[in-house]
Amino acid sequence: MKNIYDNEKFFEKYSQMNRSVKGLAGAGEWSTLRALLPDFSNKTVLDLGCGYGWHDRYAIDNGARRVYGVDMSEKMLAVAKEKTHSDRITYLHDDISKIVFEDNKFDVVISSLALHYIASFDEIVKRINKYLKPAGTFIFSVEHPIFTAQGSEEWNYNDDGQIKDFPVDNYFYEGKRESDFLGEKVVKYHKTLTTYLDGLLTNGFRIDRVVEPMPPKNMMDIPGMKDEMRRPMMLIVSATNNKKF
Repeated sequence: MKNIYDNEKFFEKYSQMNRSVKGLAGAGEWSTLRALLPDFSNKTVLDLGCGYGWHDRYAIDNGARRVYGVDMSEKMLAVAKEKTHSDRITYLHDDISKIVFEDNKFDVVISSLALHYIASFDEIVKRINKYLKPAGTFIFSVEHPIFTAQGSEEWNYNDDGQIKDFPVDNYFYEGKRESDFLGEKVVKYHKTLTTYLDGLLTNGFRIDRVVEPMPPKNMMDIPGMKDEMRRPMMLIVSATNNKKF
């Protein structure tokens, strides 16, 4: 199945988004995520769903020894390679839920807004725990379970066109959801908060931080941003594995 980000029309729209044009500075959750990131000094890092490679270059700029970025989209990786001028970053075209690495290879695994495209969180956490060195860090952001539950990811509106509320339905029925993103039908997988948090705890991780990022004050003037205070859109979790040295 062709990756949605390799759809010419979709990718053109995506490339015009604020986070695509401005990079990390254009991502509303970046200020929150950055504060939770570990020290990258001399670390080997894996980025699952690397997209344009923003986090990979950030890691290198902050002392990482080696970074591997994985993405299924050829178009995403083409842009990442174009923007990257470091031989310490390697980009791999592969499925983040299936790619295989040797055990104990990475100090840090990061994933930004990619794991909600994966059907099983449990399976990928088991893989990540193998890839990580003892006491390795796993930090990820996903669309919040409240945001993904109903599926459409659209507000309910009053007759006058004003936002009424945000629908939350079928919360405990995990699985495939279809939403309209940039005018295209996009398939994602809804998971409960229990699946994310308990999935870490039962697969060898200690949870360090759980944060629901709010829009930063310097973005509140962007149209629609104030409405993001009405419901959580993202979830960020930082964890450490319990493997012994």
